[in-house]
Amino acid sequence: MSQQEHKHKFDLEERTTIFSTKILDFCRTITVNYLTENQIKQLIKSATSIGANYMEANGSDSKRDFRSKISICKKEAKETTYWLKLLINLFPNKKGGLKILWNEAQELLLIFSAITRNS
Repeated sequence: MSQQEHKHKFDLEERTTIFSTKILDFCRTITVNYLTENQIKQLIKSATSIGANYMEANGSDSKRDFRSKISICKKEAKETTYWLKLLINLFPNKKGGLKILWNEAQELLLIFSAITRNS
């Protein structure tokens, strides 16, 4: 792995931004109807909140504020996995792409869980 690839893989600001973008791109492909409207809105809110709260954590003025924002990142990542699971059941034809997004949300959850434990 090159130094650039290594840096990119572990730059959480960039990684969470890319994740949010992929979620938004996916949501553009879904037909919004009575069954999907709430799930899509909730997915967008939770998934994009991960990166927003991580950015806030990096700009925090205290260790306590940092831990609080990281804890929110963890909770939002967990919620995102929930909405993605529901969508996998609603859209079996999009299971492959949704599973990739779910895996990334799960990895982010594990990362933020580790940061929470160690801070």
